[in-house]
Amino acid sequence: MKHFYLLLCLILLSTVVRAEVFQVEDIRIDGLQRVSSGTVFASMPLSVGDLIDGDTVRRTTRALFRTGYFDDIRISRDGGVLIVTVKERPAIAEIIIQGNSALPTEELLKSLRENGLAEGQIFRQAVLDGISQELERQYVGQGRYGAAIESDVEELPRNRVAVNINVDEGDVAAIKHINLVGVHDFDEETLVANLELKTTGLLSPFMNDDKYSQEKLSGDLERLESYYLDRGYLKFSIDSTQVAISPDREDVFVTINVTEGDVYTVDQVELSGDLVVSEDEIRSLLVLKEGQTFSQIRMVQTTEWITARLGDEGYTFAEVKGVPEVDEENKTAKVTLFIDPGRRAYVRRIEFRGNTKTMDEVLRREMRQMEGASASTSKMDLSKVRLQRTGYFKEVQAQTQQVPGTNDQVDVFYTVEEQPSGSIGASLGFAQTYGIVFGASIQENNFLGTGKSVGISLNRSGFITNLSLNYSDPYYTRDGINAGFSLFARETDFEEGNISSYSTDAYGTRVNFSYPLDEVQSIGFGLGYENLTLKEGSYASQEISEFIDENGDVFDLFTSHFSWGKSTVNRGQMATRGASQQVGLELSFPTSDMEYYKLTYAGQYFHPLTDSLTMRLRTDLGYGDSYGDTTRLPFFKNYYAGGFGSVRGFEKNTLGPRDTPAPGADPDPDPFGGNVLVEGSAEVIFPLPFIKDQRSIQMSVFMDFGNVFDTDCRDKDEDRCQEPSAGDLRYSVGIGGTWNSTFGPLTFSLAKPLNAGEFDEEEVFQFSMGQTF
Repeated sequence: MKHFYLLLCLILLSTVVRAEVFQVEDIRIDGLQRVSSGTVFASMPLSVGDLIDGDTVRRTTRALFRTGYFDDIRISRDGGVLIVTVKERPAIAEIIIQGNSALPTEELLKSLRENGLAEGQIFRQAVLDGISQELERQYVGQGRYGAAIESDVEELPRNRVAVNINVDEGDVAAIKHINLVGVHDFDEETLVANLELKTTGLLSPFMNDDKYSQEKLSGDLERLESYYLDRGYLKFSIDSTQVAISPDREDVFVTINVTEGDVYTVDQVELSGDLVVSEDEIRSLLVLKEGQTFSQIRMVQTTEWITARLGDEGYTFAEVKGVPEVDEENKTAKVTLFIDPGRRAYVRRIEFRGNTKTMDEVLRREMRQMEGASASTSKMDLSKVRLQRTGYFKEVQAQTQQVPGTNDQVDVFYTVEEQPSGSIGASLGFAQTYGIVFGASIQENNFLGTGKSVGISLNRSGFITNLSLNYSDPYYTRDGINAGFSLFARETDFEEGNISSYSTDAYGTRVNFSYPLDEVQSIGFGLGYENLTLKEGSYASQEISEFIDENGDVFDLFTSHFSWGKSTVNRGQMATRGASQQVGLELSFPTSDMEYYKLTYAGQYFHPLTDSLTMRLRTDLGYGDSYGDTTRLPFFKNYYAGGFGSVRGFEKNTLGPRDTPAPGADPDPDPFGGNVLVEGSAEVIFPLPFIKDQRSIQMSVFMDFGNVFDTDCRDKDEDRCQEPSAGDLRYSVGIGGTWNSTFGPLTFSLAKPLNAGEFDEEEVFQFSMGQTF
């Protein structure tokens, strides 16, 4: 009986085996909706004509599941036909994210898309779960420990789903205390003050500086380590950090455990490797020297200076590394500078990117690094600075790339971001001093991308009507001679500009040339002609009437102009670094109806106080006088002070000497100007909060000072005519800003005069829009 059952089992087993092994005559796919049959056939490890058994079925099933397209797969046969029945996973019809603000929706969708979760793709629950956990980790990294991500999948017709992701970001936990354990040689408050992480203070609700994040903590650990290493603590170490969270997940307590170690002194600085240049020259670049307390920042600065010097010799890929060797017994350190210059590199090509308007030729002529020459770091940097000083670009970036397949050639790429360099069309604006300003103008400092300046304008306000034409070519010759000319016709009613009661009609022309002495200096020369007609106003002062009686009212003035300038500012507009100086002399020819000269000086200096704060110092000086038969500087060439660009807080042109009212006129004297100008200001430029692009906006707090004086006050009332005196300078303090908007510059200031005189006219708030004055 036992043998019978064994024989029966063998017969049944052989039948099953024969049933499983068969030759595939055809393959049929059932259940497809969006996935193409070709995709299925391409994924299957079998084809028509193959023999199939149980192992082949399992391999086929696994291969189809690996595609990620199917929730269920069943394989059966109908005679010689293999039937594959599939159930497709649903497609994502839409993804809806709600409740997020700290992480923008665009970034979240991008993260989902990179992980295979996007509209139109196959939905995978495991991917959604993994992304939800990753998003929670990102929020925790921002200090949002109470953040929660909930996802909901809504089934839609035609095997589609809508994915709803609800985000509860929670609040960023605030730092209640930062504790430094192991600190003995420094004041703990001083160290904490250098950290980016801050405990909650009075301004924290506005500055959000007390919010914890892992990125800030990592940066602060590096900052703390650098603080000690810069002061000789070579064995300083951060042993551990603990971040404790309160039960309500709203407060954070940070503890940093450190070991300070001892202070080490540099007893020797050695140079190793191929120096390329003389050892004496290399040693002249050392900032870290024998006998000094070791300083990591000095060592790094030394390596950077040596690297830059080797770069000037064409060794663009030079590597300089400083390694301190500690003597524990003597508490000293031997610093070895390993110098590997690599091979001298040559510039194969210089390429410009981003200049959609400006011609390549305009950029290339500013280059001091030439193609085919050995690469020079300083020349590349100077070329970048020269591009920035043109004023055509918001930003200039320089990048050096090694030519593939070579070890001695580089390509240099300058990427520029262009900015508006002029205006075309009608203009409308308002300035407090002049009222409504309107006109039509074409002013382009980068005309058709050629770098030439062309301007035609017709402007009118209550103060002046002006028609002008100007042209300038900064590269009139290949060696950088600037040539230009201007034509003008102008009617000016000075009474409307807070000046004495008179007006002028003038027309003229001027030709200018300038020649560069070096990269930052130039000299200039110009010739000009002006025909000027004086007109007394309704209440002309005694000085004006007497002048016209003595000299007439029509003048032909032939003038020459000389100038010297030097500029090291980092940008042509909105500079934040460097300095500039300009000295000018205007001298009328002896054949002119008026013989006079005016000497002027303008200087400014930018100095960084921090990464975001810049101090700007400015001064403007002027002196004018007559010579020959002319007894004094013509009053219509006087200097004036007050207002924008001068002493803010005082009305424009209202400082300085006053005229003598004519009999029967208003007894209050009007500003008359003088032949001596002294002005200056000290400003701290700071970034405007919440504005990402600060390149077209400048804000500052300032103190202005200045006044206009007259050196010839012998026969005048001392209350109305001020001789040069430091005690008569006017001062003001305030806040101001300038925005180069798309419709023109907008400038404002809010200033408080500190020592206004009897006749000075104050104006606390001043602004101008649509035109610069």
